[in-house]
Amino acid sequence: MTKRLLLISNSTNAGEPYLSYTRPHIKEFLGNDLRRVAFIPYAGVTLSYVEYTNKVNEVFSELGYSVKSTEDVQGPEAVLEAADAIVVGGGNTFHLLHQLYEKGIMDIIRKKVENGTPFIGWSAGSNVASPTIKTTNDMPVIYPPSFDALNLIPFQINPHYTDGKIPNHNGESREDRIREFLEINGDKIVVGLKEGTMLKVENQNVKLIGNKTLKVFRKDLPTLEYDTNSSLDFIMKNGD
Repeated sequence: MTKRLLLISNSTNAGEPYLSYTRPHIKEFLGNDLRRVAFIPYAGVTLSYVEYTNKVNEVFSELGYSVKSTEDVQGPEAVLEAADAIVVGGGNTFHLLHQLYEKGIMDIIRKKVENGTPFIGWSAGSNVASPTIKTTNDMPVIYPPSFDALNLIPFQINPHYTDGKIPNHNGESREDRIREFLEINGDKIVVGLKEGTMLKVENQNVKLIGNKTLKVFRKDLPTLEYDTNSSLDFIMKNGD
């Protein structure tokens, strides 16, 4: 079976409706044959799971899909097992991963995706597709049992990546933080995924979607930048 993932940097660009720029890509990715979407809302902290699910359902129903939260009365396992696709929303990555462990659904998600169930995530939802959540931008508001994530891809993602620096601010840049991670985790590749972009993964093939470049970081090597015409398949060989 083909493993398929759509890993989105951010849900919404400035001044746009919710998930606006992602909608045609979600529709193209899921197609017309799939209908039942399991939504995992656990990255939500200040937004209730019901509110979050309703917000996502408004968008996905317009695209022709039926959304059911893993918080449905059927329970997360039943919702996931019945789903044609799995969608994981953004928010706080630590809270999301904590709840995935707490609900006992890590293995179910992995098996479904390995067996061909499409996976869509944005922001925190993209982070948890990586081997670990160590390249998230979020505060550790809760401590998950492990930083080990779903490991659906062999490389790390840093969503919302920016080269920008705040004037008169002496804190580290995003690249500085990633270089710190690589100093300790030297065998990993980190992808800096800028806002307004996403990665489509189909088995060993990776395509950048969007109007910006992405950056690839490796220990003791120069930072490399790629556009939508570049071959990115090499990042799927990380660790081989």
